[in-house]
Amino acid sequence: MPESNLPARIVLTSVANPEEATRLGRTLVEERLAACATLIPAAQSIYRWQGEVETASETLLLLKTAPQQLEALETRLHALHSYQTPEFLVLRVESGSPAYLDWLHASLELP
Repeated sequence: MPESNLPARIVLTSVANPEEATRLGRTLVEERLAACATLIPAAQSIYRWQGEVETASETLLLLKTAPQQLEALETRLHALHSYQTPEFLVLRVESGSPAYLDWLHASLELP
């Protein structure tokens, strides 16, 4: 795979249902904080919350963005998200196709 010098990040967040994932993903892409939002429905999560082990059906939302957008993306995601403590995990992209990474950066409103 060719190396690219354009940095990218993937942000993971789980949401209550596909409708919320669609609303969040569309808003964040329209606001150019994410270039793409991928929804993975029917995720099953097991987690500890307020001292109890819980199980929930959720939708996983993958947001593709650039490092420069992370702070604004996190702020906006927390404002829109229905969870009290939304997941916001950032994965560094080691490499990617130059054409895709060019598109990703062109799709964002970078500072």
